[in-house]
Amino acid sequence: MELKDKTILITGSTDGVGRVVAQRLGAAGARVLVHGRDATRGDATIAAIEAAGGKAEFFAADLASLAQVRRLAEAVRASTSRLDILINNAGVGTAGDKRQTSADGYELRFAVNYLAGFLLTSELLPLLKASAPARIVNVASAGQQAIDFGDVMLTRGYSGVRAYCQSKLAQILFTVDLAGQLEGSGVTVNALHPASYMNTTMVRQAGVTPWSSVETGAEAILNLATSPALEGRSGLYFDGLRESRADAQAYDAKARQQLRSLSLDLVGLAFPETKEQHS
Repeated sequence: MELKDKTILITGSTDGVGRVVAQRLGAAGARVLVHGRDATRGDATIAAIEAAGGKAEFFAADLASLAQVRRLAEAVRASTSRLDILINNAGVGTAGDKRQTSADGYELRFAVNYLAGFLLTSELLPLLKASAPARIVNVASAGQQAIDFGDVMLTRGYSGVRAYCQSKLAQILFTVDLAGQLEGSGVTVNALHPASYMNTTMVRQAGVTPWSSVETGAEAILNLATSPALEGRSGLYFDGLRESRADAQAYDAKARQQLRSLSLDLVGLAFPETKEQHS
């Protein structure tokens, strides 16, 4: 893909694999919209992109707050008339077994890893459609656990690993579901596990010794975001650079519809009229 003059938003791009992706895209000529919580790290990321000849802007938002997710979307819409690629990369890792909640009272990992991306994508879909062909990339994980619709917020039997794996599978259900809705729009959406235990803050906080590099993970994310081979292909899950299969629940139309209905309710959006979903 020719990246010159393309506008790309990457959440969680002031650190780790997101920062590497932002720098690579900036160096390739894209206009990069950098997102993070910390303005100091944001400024440093912008400076690094600009030093390499790229163009970038920083947007601050805490994705644990749906109000801030909405403000982020509003700020993006105010700053650009087009959005060619959206990469939902921000996330909370597995560390800690004390259940935490978001600003809206939802289980924290479900809120940040999944629900924030669901809302941000929904808010930015008109801009993406107006910029078609456009792409959405959801950075998920090979760590996946079926969603318990009787206790989505994990009020029983909580663990950080369980919460993380459920939130990451939710991203993949959303990916497959949204692909059906976007058919014919010129906007594609795919998900991936970038690499196992990359050398990131998230992995180190979990007490795990990293054994993959953020550069390896960045290559996998960039493949979905920019490879000509993915043009027009949607609703896929990749393990690194290889097309793969996610947990079986991702391909359960009823489960995807349940998640969509729940998510729309949690973020306060109306239920859209959609095409019949892929089974």
